[in-house]
Amino acid sequence: MEKNSKIYIAGHRGLVGSAILKGLKEKGYTNFVTKTHKELDLSDQLAVAKFFEEENPDYVFLAAAKVGGIMANNVYRGQFIYENLMIQNNVIHQAYLNNVKKLLFLGSTCIYPREAPQPMPEDSLLTSPLEYTNEPYAVAKITGIKMCESYNIQYGTNFISVMPTNLYGPNDNFDLEKSHVLPALIRKIYLGKCLSEDNWDAILDDLEQRPVESIDNTASKDSILGILEKYGIKNIDGKYAVEIWGTGNPMREFLWSEDMAAACIFVMENINFEDVVPKNSNEIRNTHINIGTGKEISIRGLAELIKAKVGFDGDLYFNRTKPDGTMRKLTDPSKLHGLGWKHSVEIEDGIESMIKWYTSNVKVG
Repeated sequence: MEKNSKIYIAGHRGLVGSAILKGLKEKGYTNFVTKTHKELDLSDQLAVAKFFEEENPDYVFLAAAKVGGIMANNVYRGQFIYENLMIQNNVIHQAYLNNVKKLLFLGSTCIYPREAPQPMPEDSLLTSPLEYTNEPYAVAKITGIKMCESYNIQYGTNFISVMPTNLYGPNDNFDLEKSHVLPALIRKIYLGKCLSEDNWDAILDDLEQRPVESIDNTASKDSILGILEKYGIKNIDGKYAVEIWGTGNPMREFLWSEDMAAACIFVMENINFEDVVPKNSNEIRNTHINIGTGKEISIRGLAELIKAKVGFDGDLYFNRTKPDGTMRKLTDPSKLHGLGWKHSVEIEDGIESMIKWYTSNVKVG
């Protein structure tokens, strides 16, 4: 990419897209095309076609997606498969029709089977059934990989797919109904600390910026306590505790979002489709690239780490009646390492930075 190449970042305000935009600016890129969802609905085929014809970007980062945690994935199954398929199909197809030089499609490691070998290599894709709770989302992302591969093979495009592991960082989603586990734990444990300290100014400031369902800083104290209890922040025997779904035993890998952005930019700048095509094979498949650390921590360990960093002296309660999800989901990043990139931020430092970012973006009275 040239520093003045026109770059379109789909989903530039989300966790992934905002980190990529920030990373590109830091490297000196200057010519960006960005559209909010209100300005451009990527599920609208005609609107996306018009956008590409008018803007004609040179490079595309496809970071827009409908995402969420276990509960959201399981409840909104139809929305997750429909919206993600529509976004992908429209952007990838228009990138082809408008001669985009390179497209980077961002998927997720939930594409891999529930019983995939650990750590999960790219070749484990489609070898056995998926985890049920996020199957619709996973199917959509697998389709995106296959669409990029198929367009490359048939049309000679240069579309690369990368599969980041669980991400966290600035601009994450802290919605208690729909967020992923790490930001949800940070917010819940932070609010648990505020309740333990009877710090209602901080609680009201938090709810002013991030209402929970319809409850914001104008609600009554009883209503606030009720909604926080619904999401697992409750008083048990005179002491505040934070409920966490499952046993706490599942192992998870986490990657700092700015590390992920650096990897994506590295791939866009240095890696072409021909570099990931299997050698000496008549079949072209599994050309996607895992982006991860190759390191893991249990949900229990993660919660204890966040609890210590936040300074919460209450209890953690693991609700074993709730699903654990996949018990282990560790990427094998050896392909990416072989291409020349490795992560730099470890989980302990990342959690500390994430908590500082969150609390600095909540006015504490």
